[in-house]
Amino acid sequence: MKKIISLLILLELLLVQDALSQKKNKHDKQNVAIEYLDKNFGTYDALQKKIWRMPELGFIETESSKQLQEHLKANGFTVEAGVAGMPTAFVATYGSGSPVIGILAEFDALPGLSQDTVPYRKPLVENGNGHGCGHNIFGVGSVSGAVAISKWLAETKHAGTIKVFGSPAEEGGGGKVYLVREGLFKGVDAVLDWHPSTGNGVSVGSGTAIQMVDFRFYGKAAHAAGTPWLGRSALDGVEALNYMVNLLREHVPTSSRIHYVIPEGGIAPNVVPEYARVSYYIRSPKREILKQLKDWIYAAAEGAAAGTQTRVEPEIVAGFYERLHNRKLSEVLQQSLEKVGGVIYDERERKFAEAIAKTTDTDVSKLEQAATVAPLAEERPSTGGGSSDVGDVSWNVPTASFGTAGFIPGNAGHSWQNVASDGTTIGTKALINAGKVFSLSAIELIQNPKLLAEIKTEFEKRRGADFKYEPLLGDRKPALDYRVKK
Repeated sequence: MKKIISLLILLELLLVQDALSQKKNKHDKQNVAIEYLDKNFGTYDALQKKIWRMPELGFIETESSKQLQEHLKANGFTVEAGVAGMPTAFVATYGSGSPVIGILAEFDALPGLSQDTVPYRKPLVENGNGHGCGHNIFGVGSVSGAVAISKWLAETKHAGTIKVFGSPAEEGGGGKVYLVREGLFKGVDAVLDWHPSTGNGVSVGSGTAIQMVDFRFYGKAAHAAGTPWLGRSALDGVEALNYMVNLLREHVPTSSRIHYVIPEGGIAPNVVPEYARVSYYIRSPKREILKQLKDWIYAAAEGAAAGTQTRVEPEIVAGFYERLHNRKLSEVLQQSLEKVGGVIYDERERKFAEAIAKTTDTDVSKLEQAATVAPLAEERPSTGGGSSDVGDVSWNVPTASFGTAGFIPGNAGHSWQNVASDGTTIGTKALINAGKVFSLSAIELIQNPKLLAEIKTEFEKRRGADFKYEPLLGDRKPALDYRVKK
């Protein structure tokens, strides 16, 4: 009897040991992706800095897009370039079978934000471009994560496909909207997204829907002093529109935003302008309210043209949806982010961060925010603020976003301080962390079909059975020249 008991105990111990061994083996295989990223810090540091040094504006990010594509090809991805009518857009694919996990990648810069990697204002090119929104590390971080996942897929021989969506012109051009409109997200089960930030956390805000509209006024030229009665000023039409819009601000929801610039208002004061253009951004947390505001401003434009005896032609340049939140998918990102942790400064980086903090009057104690991960907050309906073309993706595929601390806590968005920090190893640490979050999250989704099904169920419920996607930019072609000086 004692021998039988001993044998049973030995058998149980062997089974436990085997289970632990299998668990360890599975864990080790999951580490393939993380180990890859740890070993290739230098690779991605060099790649992000190369893109940082050649900041390219929306739809003309030729070299930046090429660098990302070449790196993906070198790592076994099949790349389809120039998709959806955009020369710098691409879709890179690795693996086969289901599920299909998408990762968004951006790489466009901003005008007027040229800056060296020093903690004081020092443009490299006066009025030149700069990565004030961190898209140099955005695209590289997304690509690093995708490559790391491909290493795991190759090691485990697991079914599953990873797709990188190279998305140009997020800063106003709305590249992702064209990718959605062309059906390139069809068949994708979930989309993971990130953005450089001043901290580490999962995004829970809906942002605002937006329509970007140019109003072009046409009048008659004349000598402004000699025969002004023969002229009809297109600039008068622009100013009449702007005046009416400024009056209607009192009567719009406080969460809405309307802002404009006059890129073209005439050439010489003594010539009545026969042409003028004003560019509007119209925003609201809800598309229904946005439509009402757009219609109101369109009516004001017609009134301005009638009152000044000019002609107006509105042109929708771009338009984005607000974001559709997915709690289940956000929880997956949160778990991964907590495993990865925050951005830890070394002594050199700490001194740099403290110097940057002085330029924004930020208490240095706030710098600790870079090393911590914020808890997952409740969904936060927008009360105003920015817009992103990720919104359109989120209404077509379950999507969730997160941020890592590539910027110094206290920095403003679209600032020279951002350009300075994201071009350093601080930016590289943030993108490597992002790559790890992508890896852990994608691996979890690939291995857990039940979880993925729950994410899709939530998505369908939130979106509604009657939802029909209609892009806010209509059927217009990509505004490939919207950043080109004319």
